[in-house]
Amino acid sequence: MKLLFVLLLSCAWTLIGAQNYYQSLMDYLENRLLAIEDRMQMCHEQAHQYRTEMLDFKKLTSETMTGLRNDHSVMFKDLEGASARVDLVEREMDYVETQNSPRACANKADKVLEQEAWGLQERDVLEGDWEELQSKVSDCVEMISGFRSVKILKRTGSPKGMWTRDPTSSKVYIFNGTSGDTVYEFKSVRDFSRSLGVMGSRTIHLPSDWTGPGSAVYNGYLYYINQETDTDVQVVKYDLMSGSVTDTAMLPMERHASLYTLNPETVADLAVDDEGLWLLFIPTDSEPNISLAKMDTATLDIEQIWDTRCPRDSAEAAFVVCGTVHVVYNTRLASRSRVQCVFDVNDAMVSEEAPLLYFPRRYGAHASLKYNPEEKQLYGWDDGYQIIYRLTIKKKLLALQKRKGFLFKN
Repeated sequence: MKLLFVLLLSCAWTLIGAQNYYQSLMDYLENRLLAIEDRMQMCHEQAHQYRTEMLDFKKLTSETMTGLRNDHSVMFKDLEGASARVDLVEREMDYVETQNSPRACANKADKVLEQEAWGLQERDVLEGDWEELQSKVSDCVEMISGFRSVKILKRTGSPKGMWTRDPTSSKVYIFNGTSGDTVYEFKSVRDFSRSLGVMGSRTIHLPSDWTGPGSAVYNGYLYYINQETDTDVQVVKYDLMSGSVTDTAMLPMERHASLYTLNPETVADLAVDDEGLWLLFIPTDSEPNISLAKMDTATLDIEQIWDTRCPRDSAEAAFVVCGTVHVVYNTRLASRSRVQCVFDVNDAMVSEEAPLLYFPRRYGAHASLKYNPEEKQLYGWDDGYQIIYRLTIKKKLLALQKRKGFLFKN
C-alpha cells in the first residue's frame, strides 16, 4: 500500500513537472511569435513608408521630366528661330558680299593699265606699254564670278582624299586618304554615285605611292606627286591605258615641305585647266607664298615659274581656271571657305574684278579642290563627302575691252 502511494505520488510529480515544462515552452514560443509579428509589422510599416517615398519621388521626377521636356521644347524652338535668323543673316551677308565685296588680292598689271581699262581720265601710257599688255592676254579669257549650284554626291572613304574627272573623258578617279598606291576608276559620275563605297570600280595599283591629295588626270594620263622617305619630291606620269610609267621629273623644292598649312599632307598640288597642266608648290618650307609653275604635259618640263604672292598660311586648297590661280582659305576651326587670293599669269584680270568668293556652308574643310575645264565644275572632297560645285563663268574685263577695241592708246 505504501509502495503504491509512493508510485502514485511520483507519477503525479512527473506529470506536474512535464506540464510546467510544456507550459514554459509554449510561453517561449508565444513570445517568439509575438516578437516576429512585431518585426513583420515594423517591416510592413517601413515598406509602406518606402513605397510612399518612392511614389513621391516618382511624382517629383515626373514633374521634373515634364518641366525639362517643356524647357527642351522651348529651347529647340529658340534654336530653330536662331538658326533661321542666322540663315537669313548669312543670305543677307552673301548678298552684300556679292554686291559690295572687298576684292581679293589679285596680281595687278601696271596701275596705268588698270586706269585705262576702267575708263579713268589719265591716258598718258606709251603705245609700247599697251602692246606689251595686249600680248599678255591669253586666248583663255574666262574667270569665275560665283557659284551656280552645289551638289553633295555621297560620302565614302576617309575624311581626307581627292576625286576628279578626266576632262577628255567621262571617267572619275577616287584617291582615298592622303597617300597610297591604289586609285579607283569609275566609268562616270553616275556610276560612282550609285555604287556602295568603291564597289564596282576598276582598281588601279600604281608602281609607287601617291603622296597627298594633289594628283591630276588629263588626257588619259595620271599625274601624281611621289615622295618616298628622305627622297626628293617628283612628279610621275602614268599611262592609265597601258598601266605603265611614261615619265618622271624632280621638283625644285625641299623634301620636307607642306604647301597648305591647313592641309599639311599636301606636298605639292597639280592642277588642270584650259591651258594644260600646272604645279602649285613652295621651294622651301620657310617660303611664305605659294609658287606656280607651268608644266609640259608631254615631257614634264617646267616652262615658267611665278611667285603668286598668295600666302600659304591658313590656305586649305587651290585651283587654276584659265591661267588664274584661286587660293582657298579657312580657319583652324573649320568655317566658311573663301577664295581670298587670286593670281593671273596673263595679267588680264584687274583687282576691281577679282572675286572674293565664299563657298556654301559645308561639313568641315576641303582636303582638295579639282577644276574640270570641260564642265566648268569643281570636284571637292570635304570631310569624306564628295561635292560638285558648278561655277558661273564670265569674260575677263581686259579681254573684253581688247576685243571691243576699247583700249585707248596715246
